[in-house]
Amino acid sequence: MGTREDVREFLASRRAKITPQQAGLPAYGGNRRVPGLRREEVAMLAGVSVDYYNRLERGNLSGVSESVLDALGRALQLDDAERSHLHNLARTANTSPAKRRRPARQRISASLQRVLDAMTDAPAFIRNGRLDILAVNPLGRALYSPLYADAARPVNIARFQFLHPDGPDFFPDWEISVHTTVALLRTEAGRNPYDKALTDLIGELVTRSAEFRTAWAAHNVRLHHTGTKRFHHPVIGDLELSFEAMELPANPGLTLTAYSAEPHSPSHDGLKLLASWAATSEPAVAPRTPDEHEA
Repeated sequence: MGTREDVREFLASRRAKITPQQAGLPAYGGNRRVPGLRREEVAMLAGVSVDYYNRLERGNLSGVSESVLDALGRALQLDDAERSHLHNLARTANTSPAKRRRPARQRISASLQRVLDAMTDAPAFIRNGRLDILAVNPLGRALYSPLYADAARPVNIARFQFLHPDGPDFFPDWEISVHTTVALLRTEAGRNPYDKALTDLIGELVTRSAEFRTAWAAHNVRLHHTGTKRFHHPVIGDLELSFEAMELPANPGLTLTAYSAEPHSPSHDGLKLLASWAATSEPAVAPRTPDEHEA
């Protein structure tokens, strides 16, 4: 995950997505050699020289100001996630090696686990930016039981999705799920580029999964706070659940995600069945290893 290469490919891919018409520029006929905007057009829209923009798109963000980054965001019509990613890339480029810190070890406190366990009617879990599930409540463990069937720890959503043979069955909206997962990991890579565990995970997925490799090359990023997700549980069947993902300010880098179902819907009945199955088939939460509490 080289920063210069990431900057170069991110800016070039965003530029390719914006047509002259979308940018309010004349198209000048149909013989354009590049998709989207030309570099000089981006420079004009951002109010910088062509030479300076060329330097930026070659991956050199050293010394770039916040105002220039904001102008690039407007010129390239970046969304909130893309703007944040660009600022993260610039922050990395302008941090000296001596000041670069490895990510702090993340721990799940007993009080956080109690909060999860108190959510008896909603599957809920806490994850880090690598999509490791670090803590889970009984109903969440039942929902993600196919992931916990693998002995590898910590449980990782992306590794299961792309490398386990049951991944495509468990995530039936496969294409949407693929792009969401990859975009979340790409966002985290911009935020924490010196996280060795993240680098190792991405290297493994790029090497072993052609679908991950293709999606990773798109350089898409996203925020993932609310929405709807479908699962095909091997025991319960199909579930369509709403989710809310909440960052934990006291635990930087950790996110609590909780699912719910529309009242009186088949998925609402499915959650009740899931809770009954979890209570009778095995201990609701099996003994956890230390890796499930920290990463």
